[in-house]
Order: sequence, then structure tokens, then C-alpha cells
Amino acid sequence: MPARTGKQYLEALEAAKNNIWIHGQKVEKITEHPAFRNIVQSMVNLYDLQHEKADKMLYTSPTTGDKVGLSFIEPKTKEDLMARREMITEWAHYSGGMMGRSPDYLNTSIMAFGTASSFFAQADPRFGENARSYYEYCRENDISLTHTLIHPQANRSKIQSEQKDPYLSARITEKNADGIVINGCRLLATLGGVTDEIVVFPSTLNKGSSKDDPYAFAFAIPNNTPGLKFICRESFDYGRNQWDHPLGARFDESDAIVVFENVLVPWNRVFVCESTDICNRTYVETNAVVHMTHQVVAKNTAKTEFVLGVVLSIIDAIGIEQFQHVKEKAAEIMIVLETMRSHLYRAEQNAAIDKYGNMTPDFAPLNAARNWYPKIYQRMVEIIRILGASGLMAIPTEADFNSEEIGHLVHRYTQGANIDGYERVQLFRLAWDISMSAFGSRQALYEYYFFGDPVRMSNVYYDIYNKEPYKAMVKEFLNRVKKSTRNYTKV
Repeated sequence: MPARTGKQYLEALEAAKNNIWIHGQKVEKITEHPAFRNIVQSMVNLYDLQHEKADKMLYTSPTTGDKVGLSFIEPKTKEDLMARREMITEWAHYSGGMMGRSPDYLNTSIMAFGTASSFFAQADPRFGENARSYYEYCRENDISLTHTLIHPQANRSKIQSEQKDPYLSARITEKNADGIVINGCRLLATLGGVTDEIVVFPSTLNKGSSKDDPYAFAFAIPNNTPGLKFICRESFDYGRNQWDHPLGARFDESDAIVVFENVLVPWNRVFVCESTDICNRTYVETNAVVHMTHQVVAKNTAKTEFVLGVVLSIIDAIGIEQFQHVKEKAAEIMIVLETMRSHLYRAEQNAAIDKYGNMTPDFAPLNAARNWYPKIYQRMVEIIRILGASGLMAIPTEADFNSEEIGHLVHRYTQGANIDGYERVQLFRLAWDISMSAFGSRQALYEYYFFGDPVRMSNVYYDIYNKEPYKAMVKEFLNRVKKSTRNYTKV
């Protein structure tokens, strides 16, 4: 099946009957459940958008000749990377960058794993074949994916095998002729309830030791696999209309604890089995982290464009452009945007073919961007709060505007300098949903920990950064000073 339509995605989701739990109850029909129906509709719209803009979002499959999603492409040229970035940007613009796990994120990862099949074959040739086959299966069937990488937050001072309950974190409890059996828990599957399959991989950041080999694996299975449960957090879609909650009522992706109860993973879906060494090297040596980060930086660039648009609209709406501090704060976001664009374009222009034959972006600017953006995003939403001020609290609902008794009062007393009351409040409700609502608070936390603990990421960044040229520069400079001093003394 080539690139799916929204209708095909919806039909597959309804047929799967994934084992989803929320608010203590099992979800019987996810497409109609108030916690999921709106994000499901947003996913439908994403898949339909592929066909509405097929020239930018689809490409011809190298194996079937069908039109498939461009986010799956094995990039061979810089133009391929740019085309993929433009496709990613189309999906990101649809949500204002507020869907952190739109399908393209993991599609780039699966492509990297599939084309790096020789890496997974190190432990077992069939694991390499599995990785390649799974990539092609996802590409040709437009499979939507969630993933889970991290262990439960129990005792972070101990490795998994030393936990009070060593069966808390998902681990291999049996190997048999049919596959591996998994028991335990993993965090944190975003879009877990509304996707087709789950990819279970090691952390992109945390490294394990050989003592944790039972917890070291990688595989992919359908979300309706027997014994697999998704326990979702409270929904931030409160069932309000999209005028009142323009983001939360459309793009709450849901995050789930993933529970494995005697889950059998067939051997043809296993990529790594009981190898901490392979897991520790997976993301770096397959270049998956590079392609994933390329998607993230493109998405965050679009997100910054959206936030900037909101800030500029607020400035116009209430006539505050003449104040210097207002221009200064807006300029901060403009600088973030241009910096993100520079990182993105430099990564593409300096791209090179890797050992797997993929045109791979330069990781240095992408790595800088992914370390910087989680922190600067907090400042961006702070700027919205500062400029919006009390206007973010004085935000009546659409029902207030439609009231026969008070509607005319609300229209009159909420007007802006260059905008009527209805439009101003609609704008400010959007700003509130970015910066103050439950949805907005989740966005800020999500961005902060997108790739892991920012402190640990900064430490890794420091450790791998090539520091020698800069120390040598200073040493050479000081040596010139010494030489000049000696010559001056002789004179």
C-alpha cells in the first residue's frame, strides 16, 4: 500500500483495537473517545495533507514504484535532504510545530536503522535483515510509529539490574524458538494510543553496562500485540471547542507508560538482543541521531516561526510596538529563528555521504541546535507571557461572545487597538494555550527534555567537542607573545 490517506489511517486504527487505558478505564473506541478523537483527526489531516501536496510530500518508492512518504527517503543528494526538510516543514506548519512526534520523526530514524543493517548484523546476520525489512515494510505501508526509550524513574542512582525490583523495567525474561518474551515497563510513548506500531530502542543518551544485558534490546511490534498495554496520562484536551482551546483541542499527543506482560516479540522483529554494547552505539553509529535531529531542527524552526507570528500579532493587536522593551523581546525570537535556520542550512550544505550510502547532514550545527533550543524555548514562551500580561487572564470564552445578555459587553470591553474584541480574545487564547495552559506547560517541559536531560546532554556535548584546535590557537598566540618579548629584550 502506498502513502496512506487519512481514511486509511483511521480504518487501520479502528481495526487494531489497541489496549489503551486512561483515567482508570479501558478505551473501547479510540476514534470517538474525548481524550483522543481530536488528535486522531489531526493525524487524519496530516495523512491527507500528503496527498494534497503530493509534489512536496511524496516520492517514488525505489522498490515498488508507488508514491510513498518523503520522510522515509534514503537521501542520496543534498537536494534530497532539502526536499525532506520541506516535507517536514509542511507537517510542522499544520500544527504550528506543536506536534513533537508527528510520524516523520520516527520515519527518519527507521530509515537510518534500515540502511545501516550491517551495524545490527554484527551480533546476528538476521538482525540486520530484520532492520532492513522493517524499514521497507514501514515505508511501503506508511506505518505510524510511537517509541519508548527510557526506564521507569525508580532509583536513578542504580542500574536496572540493581533496582529493588529488577523486574520493574522492561527486560527479556525468556528466549524461545518463536522469539523473546518481554516483561516490565518503559517510558514514555508519545502518540502511543493512536499509532500502528511501537519501536522499542535503547536511550539516545544514557549508556548501560554489561550487567544490564537483559534490558538491552531493540525491536518493533504492532500496538495491539497481546500483553502490551498503554497507560496514558490525563488528557490535556478538556473537550472544549477549538476557539477556546486552539491547540489543546487539536494537538494533545498523549503520553503513555508502556507495560509489557509476557509480550512475545517474534525473531523477525528483533534488531538487538541482550547486547548493551550494541545498544550504546546504536544511535551514533547508524547516524539515526543525525537524521532525527535534522527533523527536529526543521520542526523547531517552524515552531519558532509560529511563536514569532503570535508575538507580532499581539504587538499589533494592542498597539505596543512603540516601546523599546517590546521590540527587544520580539527581536530575541527573531534571532532565535535566524539562528535555527542557519544551523539547519549549514547542516545541509555541509552534508556528506556516510558509510551506508546516505547523504547525512553535518551533525555539529544540529547538535548545537538541539542543545540550545530546549533552553531558549522557555524564554520564548516567557516573552509571550510578558507581552500578553493581564490580557492572558482576561480571555472570555466563545460562549461569552455569543451570549444575548453579555455578548455586546464582551465585544466592547475586549477590543484592541487595531482589532475587535472577538479577534483579540481569539488571538490571546492562542497565546495562552502556548504559554500558560496545561497543553502549553506540557510543551515547555517536553521541549526541555526532548532529547534527554539538558545537563547530561551538555556534558556529552562538551566531551565529544573537538577542543584541541582552540587550545592550540591560544598556545600559538602566547608563544608569539613570548617570542616578541624575547626579541624586544635583546634590542
